Formats: sequence, C-alpha cells, structure tokens
Amino acid sequence: MENIKQPEVIKLKIIATGDVHGAIFPYDFIENEPLNTSLAQVYTYIKEQRAVKSQDVILLDNGDFLQGQPVVYYSNYEKHDGKHICADVMNFMGYDAASVGNHDIETGHPVYDNLVKEFNFPWLAANAVHKDTGEPYFEPYTIINKRGVKIAVIGLITPSIPIWLPEVIWEGIEFKDMVETAEKWMKIVKEKEKPDLIVGLFHSGVDNSYNNRSDEVYMNENASILVAQKVPGFDIIFAGHDHQEFNMVMKNSEGQRVIILDSKNCARLAAVASIQIKKDGDKLIDKKITGLIMEMNSCEPDREMMRRYSDYIKMIKRYVAKPIAKFTRTISSRDAMFGNSAFVDLIHSIQLEETGADISFAAPLTFDSKISKGVVCIRDMFKLYKFENWLYTMKLTGQEVLDYLEYSYDCWFNTMSDKKDHLILFELDEKGNNRTAGKFYNYSSASGIDYSVDLCKPAGEKITIFGFSDGRPFKLDETYTCAINSYRGNGGGGHLTDGSHIAHEKLLERLISTTDKDLRYIIMQHIEELKVVSPKAKGNWKAIPQDFWIRGRKKDYQIMYDN
Repeated sequence: MENIKQPEVIKLKIIATGDVHGAIFPYDFIENEPLNTSLAQVYTYIKEQRAVKSQDVILLDNGDFLQGQPVVYYSNYEKHDGKHICADVMNFMGYDAASVGNHDIETGHPVYDNLVKEFNFPWLAANAVHKDTGEPYFEPYTIINKRGVKIAVIGLITPSIPIWLPEVIWEGIEFKDMVETAEKWMKIVKEKEKPDLIVGLFHSGVDNSYNNRSDEVYMNENASILVAQKVPGFDIIFAGHDHQEFNMVMKNSEGQRVIILDSKNCARLAAVASIQIKKDGDKLIDKKITGLIMEMNSCEPDREMMRRYSDYIKMIKRYVAKPIAKFTRTISSRDAMFGNSAFVDLIHSIQLEETGADISFAAPLTFDSKISKGVVCIRDMFKLYKFENWLYTMKLTGQEVLDYLEYSYDCWFNTMSDKKDHLILFELDEKGNNRTAGKFYNYSSASGIDYSVDLCKPAGEKITIFGFSDGRPFKLDETYTCAINSYRGNGGGGHLTDGSHIAHEKLLERLISTTDKDLRYIIMQHIEELKVVSPKAKGNWKAIPQDFWIRGRKKDYQIMYDN
C-alpha cells in the first residue's frame, strides 16, 4: 500500500516588544534604583522560547526605543565613537525586524540615519516616504522565512509626527495615512511575495477616537484598528505608541479574523503570537493563531547580557551621577498639578532667560518627580524635563495667549459649584475610580504675565489676565513673543490649534527662532552656570476662590497621590 504523505505542521512564536523607552537594563538611571523589568528580563524569556525545539521564534520591536532613559540619551547625543547602544543590544538579542517610532524620529537625522546602517535587521515604516520621490525612507516591509513558512511583516508609523516635531528633525520625509499606505503595500506584498502569514508592525495605538477624533479622520494618530478593519490580509497586528495593553480578536471587512496585540511600555510586557501552520508542500492548508500578553517581572535578567554590558552600565551610572549644582530647596512636580509651583517656574525662568520672550508656556512633564535639596546631578535633569523637546520663540496675539490658557485650564481644572466639588477634572475608569480626564503633560501654565483662574466660571471664561509681571499692560490686540517647547509649538496637545484657533499649516509662520539643542540640555547648562539655584514659585497666577481651591486641592491630592 502506498504511503500518503501527511501535511507538515509548523509551529512559530512571534514575540514583540514595543515602546521600550530605554528600559534596556534592570536599572532606573534617573531614580537611581533597580527595575524589575527590562530587555534583560525579556531576553531571558526569548532564550527560553528559542530553546524549544518544536517551534521557531521571531523577535520584533514596535518602536520608541531611543528615548526615556539616560542610557539611550547618552548614546544619542554624548557618545561619538563606537556602535549605538540600541544597535548593539538589539543585534545581540537577534531582532528580526523593528518599526520606527515617533520618539525615534525625535532624535534627529544624524541618529536614526546612522542606526539604519548599524542595525542587522530592517527598520520598517512604509508610510514614511521621501518628499521628492515618494519612495519609502525606511524599509516598507520584510520577508522572514521559517521552516518553509513565508512571513511578511509590514511596518507603519503614526503619521502625526509633523504635529509634534520641528521639521528640521524629519526634513525630507513625508508621513502618509496608515490606511492608504497599508492598502498599497498589502497589494504589493500579496502579488509579489505570496506569503503564508502577514503581520502588521504598527507604531500606532488602538484607540482611534483618542483626542476626540473619529473613525473617518484622515491621518489618524492611532489607526491600528482602522487598518485591521479596512485592509483585509493581516493575520496579526502588533500595535504600540499608546502604552496600553491589548489582546483582542476582531473581524476585518471581509469577515476574516485579525489578532491585535499591544505590549504597553518599558519592557514590562511582551506581546506573543503562537502560530500553528499546516502546509502540504508549498500549499497552505490551515493556520491557527492565538495571542498572549506575557508579564516580564517573573523573569530574571539574563546573565550573559548583563555581563556583556556591565562596563556600559557603570559608565552611565557615572555619567548621571555627575554633580552640576546645588538646590537650596526641594521641588516636586506634585505641586505643579494643583497650582503655581517652583517646579514649573524653574523651567519658565530658564525659557524666558534663554529666549528673551515676553511670555513663557510650560507644563509638568512628569506626574510624580522630586528633586531634593542639596547637590543635584545630571539624573535630576531627566526628572525636571522628561522629553527631548526644542525651545521655540513664537509670536502670538494677546487674544491667542488668553485662548491658549483657557484651553489648557479647561482640560485640567473642573468647574466647581461649591467647595465639595473636585478641583481637578476627573473621569471614571473601568473600575469606577477617579482618574484625570486630561493629560498632566498638556496642563500648561504661563509666566511673564499675572492672571487668575476662576474655578466657578464655565469653560472658556475662567482666565483673567491683569498685565505683565513687570508692570506693562497686556492687550488682546497686541502681538507678543512666547517661549514654548517644540511639541506644543508644532500643535501638540491642540493648545495653539484648537485653543488659539491657529490653522496648523500657519504655525510655522509664527515661529521666530528655535534652539539647536534640546531643552533639557539648555536647562542643564543654565543650572550648571548658576551653581546654586533657589527655585521658588513666582506667584504670578492663582486659582480663585481661594477657599474652593484649598479644599479641592486637599481632597484631590489624596485621590491622585495618597491612594
């Protein structure tokens, strides 16, 4: 009797990290304390899975690797010899592909253009194209072959980068809509490559309604689900950018099953797709896919990896421990969440001094950071200013300044009808607990002018500007110079577009000048020159009625911090 050949069953496991934000090693170089999750723990899990003989492992990353910890900042801007730490680590770990994130672009052409050459794997972003030719700036997709299974990985990046970053950082690149780009490359990949499995590696979030957007919004920041629904062909989509955890199954427009996985951030989780494929020669018979989000805190850091990079870790510890000045008092970002604060006013003072502007806008960029009295080091500057924004000087009318502040405070402060109301604008989470409705990093105050915030007035009527702090009158129809970070100056948060009603395409016309270094660097230089810093709240604005503010602050502080 003739033997009938049975179809071959192939098992694959795709492991994806994303939004690692510099959490390469199990150490927080900013807070000077150990971490229980990092890529060193992820690598332990990866090696365990690679040791399973019955399966092949594919390792992917979903962008935003190059920002967050001094370990990457140093390699981005301070270290000028040898391979970038991210290239060295990711090559060592054996990544098969990665997508480009918005914070990776934020590092600037010299950094990311060089990394393309240093990575031993393709860096993907099909919708980031050369402005002149329309051809992909990075790789649009890659093909991975495992045991006769052909896997296509298509990479996309959130297209909102021009809203957040100055053009000099992404000069020569145009960012296209994700759905349109996915349709284009899905057709090419299917016709040219004829893969058995198609994976989306998207540095873009799941909630396409974020920031009051609708499903139909063109160039949606978080379009992963939109692509899954509207572009048939994807078996698995790894989402990112939003720092959320998702493991969901949905149907596309043709009724086909799509798995969507999102692994949060900072290597706390890994997104895992387990795949079983049945093939008869070159013919695909069946495929079964399940998704899993794996916690990494139960894994020990990989010893081989820790030994390999022990000298680099010691060097970064020395770098962040370098003293730069002395503070005469302790400052905390907690204070900034409720009113005028020494924490944010230190940023304001440096921005005004650096630019000579009439007005400064700034927000607390960390929710719970403290810089203690005494010697301050480089690590403390990462607490004071988290992101690598640039400093812009822009021109705004008095009315636009007023509208900017109305928008900012409406997004953060509640409208109080009595003392029992909340000071902070809260919403309920899925468990019924209070959480801030706005984002703390979008809660922007002003310096250089004196004003009040009436907590009892409705949205759009809270702010009264009395004049400049130096005694000059403030006029709504006059034009003033404003110091503002590049994220906000490019429209990030909506303060200038939705608040001040300036068309996004007109924002660059308001730009007078920009620094050629990031704001943290500028702040650090100013503080180092001062040697002794006495931070204090300027008291140029206050919330009224004061008794409402005092009681609301006490209650909401307990909700936000004591609980």
